[in-house]
Amino acid sequence: MKVKIINKSQHPLPAYETILSAGMDLRASLTESIILQPMQRALIPTGLYIELPAGTEAQIRPRSGLAFKHGITVLNSPGTIDADYRGEIKVLLINLSQEPFEIKDSERIAQMIISKHETVEWQLVESINQTERGEGGFGHTGK
Repeated sequence: MKVKIINKSQHPLPAYETILSAGMDLRASLTESIILQPMQRALIPTGLYIELPAGTEAQIRPRSGLAFKHGITVLNSPGTIDADYRGEIKVLLINLSQEPFEIKDSERIAQMIISKHETVEWQLVESINQTERGEGGFGHTGK
């Protein structure tokens, strides 16, 4: 799939790190570092602007290493970028650790996955088919 991109950062375009990677790392595009205090959140610019094809979305997800090692995660995970959005991609990070964390220019802060999706057309009905599970919700299948 071809996706148009504008790169106003000084960093390489997002790329797959391995041949079977699903996500591409996004990098912070900063003029100065940001210190993210415990429980503080910040919107981090990437300098990237994309034009997605109709029927696709970009999902912004945490990087497992940042989450595990430093407690840094994407607050609205996964963040969704719709195909008609034309603004800069920014990543909403939060520090869930007990220590301040410095976000530097070019730091890999999140990963982006491009995926296809369906558009729903609702069919209003009076009933829906029943299943064995029925209305069993949260924790229904666990012990």
